Amino acid sequence: MLDWNPMLNQSHPTVFVFRIFTAVPEFQVLLFLLFFLLYLMILCGNTAIIWVVCTHRSLRTPMYFFLSHLSFLEICYTSVVVPLMLSNILGTQKPIPLAGCGAQMFFFVTLGSTDCFLLAVMAYDRYVAICHPLHYSLIMTQKLCVQMVVGSVGLAVFLSLQLTALIFMLPFCGHRQEINHFLCDVPPVLRLACADIRVHQAILYVVGILVLTVPFLLICVSYVFIASAILRISSAEGRQRAFSTCSSHLIVVLLQYGCCSLVYLRPRSSTSEDEDRQIALVYTFVTPLLNPLIYTLRNKDVKGALRNAIINKAASDTH
Repeated sequence: MLDWNPMLNQSHPTVFVFRIFTAVPEFQVLLFLLFFLLYLMILCGNTAIIWVVCTHRSLRTPMYFFLSHLSFLEICYTSVVVPLMLSNILGTQKPIPLAGCGAQMFFFVTLGSTDCFLLAVMAYDRYVAICHPLHYSLIMTQKLCVQMVVGSVGLAVFLSLQLTALIFMLPFCGHRQEINHFLCDVPPVLRLACADIRVHQAILYVVGILVLTVPFLLICVSYVFIASAILRISSAEGRQRAFSTCSSHLIVVLLQYGCCSLVYLRPRSSTSEDEDRQIALVYTFVTPLLNPLIYTLRNKDVKGALRNAIINKAASDTH
């Protein structure tokens, strides 16, 4: 039962609790096991990509440099959300203090935004590789790759810091607030504020455009040039190879941007809190899990490196 007496804020600090998925103990156990298994698969899959990129010289190229950083982001991204989520599935609702909710929102938005920026950087890398192959090594230097990653992180930190600070300056009336979500995401926390939030919603929309729409448009422009260049390749084998290096990235882009846009760029009047929570499950579990699967199953270089690493490991263990 929520207490909406604003006077309680003066003597009791505000805490948040997450709405439970189900009150049925058997379903709680099943959900816990399912999400825990998915989390382990995300950790193992993305760690495998980082390990194979770091240990194989043939994969020390800008494309795999960005891919390993994307995998690292996915590990951090899910680790900010899933452990706390798992602890709340079983048993009673566990309160999270205002500062803890703010910290989770900051890291969640930062890592999610960096993910979006990095996907745009990866599209630029594919554009240079396919449209300007002779100048690829001159353009995509190690220094530029590092600057692009650092720039993506820096811009994401700047935007998420401003957004999180703005939201947690709002008053929250009552001691115990229930968030209709499994994490401290921006839209559900905003709905709990006991103040006029129209300006905050407009700012959230602007940030959403900067993080989602602008990078997505840049990716689309890159792929228009890429598609044009691929069609000009004379050999069918060359076209197939060029397409295969881009198709994995495109699948990840459509999943990531599609789900996030449904949550952050839809008009508030047409959104449902339950729908937002269901969509959030996709970009919390499905996208980070599919990233390593898509990039390994559709990439001969990564598959070959993983196969060689496993064979070498097995051979070393037998001696």
